[in-house]
Parts: sequence; C-alpha cells; structure tokens
Amino acid sequence: MTPNRTDPGGRAPDRSSPDRRGPAQAARVRARLSGAAGSAAAIAIAVLWTLPTAGLLISSFRPEEQIKTTGWWTVPFDPEFTLRNYADVLFGSSSDGRLASYFINSFTIAVPTMVFVVLLAAMAAYALAWMRFPGRDWLFIGVFALQIVPLQMSLVPLLRLFSDGVAIGTATVLPPLDLPGAFQFTNVWIAHTMFGLPLGIFLMHNFISRLPSSIIEAARADGAGHGTVFRRIVLPLTVPALVSLAIFQFLWVWNDLLVALIFAGGSIEVAPLTVRLAELAGTRGNEWQRLTAGAFVSMVVPLLVFFSLQRYFARGLLAGSMKG
Repeated sequence: MTPNRTDPGGRAPDRSSPDRRGPAQAARVRARLSGAAGSAAAIAIAVLWTLPTAGLLISSFRPEEQIKTTGWWTVPFDPEFTLRNYADVLFGSSSDGRLASYFINSFTIAVPTMVFVVLLAAMAAYALAWMRFPGRDWLFIGVFALQIVPLQMSLVPLLRLFSDGVAIGTATVLPPLDLPGAFQFTNVWIAHTMFGLPLGIFLMHNFISRLPSSIIEAARADGAGHGTVFRRIVLPLTVPALVSLAIFQFLWVWNDLLVALIFAGGSIEVAPLTVRLAELAGTRGNEWQRLTAGAFVSMVVPLLVFFSLQRYFARGLLAGSMKG
C-alpha cells in the first residue's frame, strides 16, 4: 500500500491538475462576464461606440442654420429635419458636392478589385496548399512576408511602372501600364489588387489547406485534374472564406483614400467617393451639413454589405480554426 505523501509542511498534495482547474476558471470568467456588471459594461461600450455615428446621422438631416448654431443632441427639444443636404451632395452643383458620379466610381473600383483579389487569392492558395512544386514553401513564406512591407514603400516604384514600364538597358521588358480610354481604371485596379493579394492568399491558404485530404485524393484518383478539383470541390467548400475575404477587400477599397488619391485622384472621371469627401473637407470645411450628409452616404454601402453578409463573415472567420 502506497503511503500518503505530504509536503514538508504536513499538507496533503494538491491532486487537481491544470486541465481540471482550467475549465473551472473559464466557467468563473464566463459567469462574471455574463452577469449584470458585464452586461452593463457591454451596453455602455456599445452606446459610446455608436454615439458618434448616431450624431452624424441626425446632423445630416438637420437644416443648415440649426447644425451651425446648436448641437445634434438638442433635436428632441427642437426637431426639424430636411433632405436638402442629401440632395445637394448627391445631385447639386460641383461646389456642393455632386457625389453621385463619384459614388459610381467607387463601385467601379471596388467591385472589380474585389473579384480580382478573391479569384486570384483562391487559385494561388489552392496551388500552395495542394500542388507539389519546388520552392512552394519558400514562395508561401515570401507571400506571408509581403504583409509586413509598408504600403507607402511601393507607391513610387508602382508609379514608375505605370508611367515608364520596366527596361533592362535599352530593351523594354514591360511596357507602361498607363492605358487610356476604356481602361482608365486599370491603374487603380492593379494597385488595389497587388496590395490586397498577400493578405488574401494567406487567409485563403489557411482555409483551403485544412480541407479534408481524403476528398482531394478521391477526386484525383477518379481522374480529376487540378482545375476540376478547384472548381467543383474547393470553391463550393470555401464559400464562407471567399465571402469573408470579399467583405474585407470591398470595405478596404471602398474606404481607401491613399491609393485612390495617388492612382485615381487626378482625374474627375476616375476619382472615388473618398477623394471627393477629402476635397469637401478641405474647401468647404464650414459647410457642416454637406459634410455630414456626404460622410453618411459613404458609410451606407459598407454597412449594407456587412450586415447583409455577416453570417457568411462569421462562418468564414470560424471555419478555418478547426480541421476537417
């Protein structure tokens, strides 16, 4: 019979293992966070987080004389609303805003770029995950490393590529990419696609590499090529991840100012909504009613996209965390 061992102080040893203490501690933390104090703190944070947006929305419907003399919190005491602010910024003169054309430009830039990034990232991720070729791991490391390169470092080389092309000595290896006419959005499409691919490939690789290998191997054994496997098996199984990446890319391009200002800001026919809003803030900074209306117009589309696809977004974030 094994004697009952005690420590030098005469106390019995603690037989509870870390594995047993962990769930108990997690349960206590969940109980505290789900209690009355935790719920009150969550509600307070949510209210403080949405308060500026609510103030912006209310101010965008207030008349000019009221928005310049009183705060939006005085609306319950003197409610007066108008749609003139939105009419001015969407369909008014160029000095008022005239955001309708810029609104279309933002869609023309964001939607094709989103499609390019999602498709190219999915194909590259599949190749890095399931195709065997020399240097595959090093190539993935290089793609991952590109995420830490500041975007600003590539702006000047990319501008030179668009304007001068690539030349080795006297021979032109790649002609300039600054194409006129119907391809006036080409520069900004290429720029956004290049900046979005490293993160897109990394996210899609984490998801595609966790697909069950038995499915891929069975399809390959039946004679399916990589193209067939990608179209009929990988794409249907990765819909949540594809939608999540599409939301990320669309919101980033829609809200972007730096890339749009450099590659599309010099032309009225190409400049997106963010560029026009920046111009309004600089030239019409005293016209608060137009700025608030214009800012909320730019927020409507991202909010609609996120809330309409949020279930796919949540599934895409969680699906890659478990294997099989």
